[in-house]
Amino acid sequence: MPDHDTSDLFSPYQLGSLTLANRIVMAPLTRSRAGAGDVPTPLMAAYYAQRASAGLIISEASQISPQGKGYIQTPGIYSEAQVAGWRQVTAAVHDQGGKIVCQLWHVGRISHPDLQEDGALPVAPSAVKAVGQVFTGQGMVDMVTPRALTLEEIPGIIADYRQAARNAKAAGFDGVQIHAANGYLLDQFLRDKTNLRTDAYGGSIENRVRLLLEVTDALLEVWDKDRVGVRIAPLSPANDIADSDPEPLFTYVTRQLSARGIGFLDVVEGVTGGPRETGHRFQLATLRPLFKGTYIGNNGYSRELALATRAADHADLIAFGKLFIANPDLVERLRLDAPLNVPDQATFYGGDEHGYTDYSFLDGH
Repeated sequence: MPDHDTSDLFSPYQLGSLTLANRIVMAPLTRSRAGAGDVPTPLMAAYYAQRASAGLIISEASQISPQGKGYIQTPGIYSEAQVAGWRQVTAAVHDQGGKIVCQLWHVGRISHPDLQEDGALPVAPSAVKAVGQVFTGQGMVDMVTPRALTLEEIPGIIADYRQAARNAKAAGFDGVQIHAANGYLLDQFLRDKTNLRTDAYGGSIENRVRLLLEVTDALLEVWDKDRVGVRIAPLSPANDIADSDPEPLFTYVTRQLSARGIGFLDVVEGVTGGPRETGHRFQLATLRPLFKGTYIGNNGYSRELALATRAADHADLIAFGKLFIANPDLVERLRLDAPLNVPDQATFYGGDEHGYTDYSFLDGH
């Protein structure tokens, strides 16, 4: 087992034109602390600035339109006020020497009329109801059967992603990540459990992947290739998602994204927020050699696993989620093998500074 003195986990890394201070990534983490109008707040700026020693921060998921919203108090990236709020966040991170990209999000069917404009039904590739609940102003409520998007609506979805990418640039982000994981809209198009379409966006793997690639191409009109990334979760059942044969699907996804020269691919290895082992015969390790950009390994990493993964060169960057919630100075704690604060799950979603910006640093502050 390599130690921190010989591992390059803590050494600078060149992500395209971005120089990262180390190979540790803060994973995107929904915390539901946006203000009125889903505008990022000064408290959010303080939270991200505390964690700016990460080589790269991937922001919490940010809806690209009012339709893309699936939980209360999640930030958006479509209004001028939201862009201004995010500008405070990116400035705070940059002031601390950090780098931050914006995760662009449309939840698709993982929503509820209570969260939609005029009480509209959530949209999806097909009218297939998800089993589960979402967090609304009324508390946890069951999801509803969504409305299938018409073919004529899809260019508008792509346009929303393109505009969100422009807004992210205006807000001072260092790049963007497309959220195509965890059972949200783009993942719903990818999978045959949720995509029952018979048009150009359904049926074959090529058709089901079409929307993700069109969104990627739209972002590449706005950002340099090395500043664009995609997150996938091939084996995660999050939000009632599944595919009958994920290996050829995600092999195709990875090859197509690599051919476009995007900067980074962020892979949830296993069950989102759960076990890394799924028992599926599809070994995610086969994806990395297919992708010529930066591969980010994510899900359930410990210090030991991160060091071993880098020693074996199984991932370029390692993302940490829950550990970053409770340890703003996680990079230093990992480097020193210092004790870690334990995250308080009761304060993960919603609330104030408690369980958000009040976790202690090693120096006691």
